[in-house]
Amino acid sequence: MLSVRAWRALAPLYQGGHLAVWRRAQSQAAASRLDLSGIYPPIATPFTAKEEVDYQKLEENLQKYAQIPFKGLVVQGSNGEYPFLTEEERVEVVRRVRRSLPAGKVLMAGSGCESTRATVSMTERMAGAGADAVLVVTPCFYKGKMDSRALIQHFTKVADSSPVPVVLYSVPANTGLELPLDAVAQLAQHPNILGFKDSGGDITRIGLIVHKTKTQDFQVLAGSAGFLMAAYCVGAVGGVCALANVLGRELCELERLCVSGRWEEARVLQQRLIEPNAAVTRKLGVPALKQAMEWFGFHGGACRSPLQPLADAEIQQLRRDFSSNGWL
Repeated sequence: MLSVRAWRALAPLYQGGHLAVWRRAQSQAAASRLDLSGIYPPIATPFTAKEEVDYQKLEENLQKYAQIPFKGLVVQGSNGEYPFLTEEERVEVVRRVRRSLPAGKVLMAGSGCESTRATVSMTERMAGAGADAVLVVTPCFYKGKMDSRALIQHFTKVADSSPVPVVLYSVPANTGLELPLDAVAQLAQHPNILGFKDSGGDITRIGLIVHKTKTQDFQVLAGSAGFLMAAYCVGAVGGVCALANVLGRELCELERLCVSGRWEEARVLQQRLIEPNAAVTRKLGVPALKQAMEWFGFHGGACRSPLQPLADAEIQQLRRDFSSNGWL
């Protein structure tokens, strides 16, 4: 990874169109480029009874995650309830995680906002708080206008000014739009755009993105545990998986099996993870993830309003999805 000083010194070459000079300089730093391969939990944000961020419980979760062979952590992703946090809270959570994170672990921080200007500012603040890379979600409030042209301009401006590498983030279940394939292929050429987290679950699309960007130093991450093995099969290098907050060791084991080519064992484990993963993501969402965390010895607790706790019937369904697959 280029240092902040080196990136700022070389960025004008890229921005000014001197691509040949930039690429020669960039190639010299390729060996130290940030390696994203591995498993990351997009960590939840614990709250007190008064809905304040509970930093003590966050620290206790971090101490437990430090015992699991994660590549790193994602902070302020959708499972961290980042839309419900103030700007200061978002930055402070990242700062606290950085302080606690063991040496060598990668910290990716969500810096996406609706406007390009705000995203540039938040990206700089996340880098200042200790993020190794930023995860930038597609802006979506005006989703009808978020075509390839708008999104390419947005991500390019963010990457041009970011002091740390940028990872693109497409989560259509929450945003209502996918980052178009042509936009991903063009953005992959930017020297400060490192990779892509795809939470859509379309394996043909993930495979095609890997194929279309194979000449770039571009890394694709699966955005959910339900299709992690399939994503590895088509060239993904890791996963940012909500279920890793609960079954982190098991997901790291699935990664190990895939990387070592033990596909039959990987298939058996993957199948057991599909139902609990669906329960804490598309079916019941963040309240279910936090409930499951409590069952497995982590601090989940309540969500910040307006998210509501699970109804009794939903809790029973969640328990069945875990117990029927041998996890409870």
